[in-house]
Amino acid sequence: MELRHIVERYLVLAGEFGRPAGLEAFGLGREQTERIFSVFDEDYHISRFFHFSHGEGEFFSINGFPQTHVTIDAEVRQIL
Repeated sequence: MELRHIVERYLVLAGEFGRPAGLEAFGLGREQTERIFSVFDEDYHISRFFHFSHGEGEFFSINGFPQTHVTIDAEVRQIL
């Protein structure tokens, strides 16, 4: 899945940049969610705009760390 699609889906879920969205709400399934978000987390040009957190809800292993939400900065638009 492309970065642009993830950002578009994030905006639907969060309503605006800078607000957390539950990873389970992306509807990708466990394996795909963990793989896609781990790849983005490993890429410096992308990861600086992605902020993961662990709160209430289903957790996913993002590069070995349990995470439930992602917040994306508006500046991600620079690389879309």
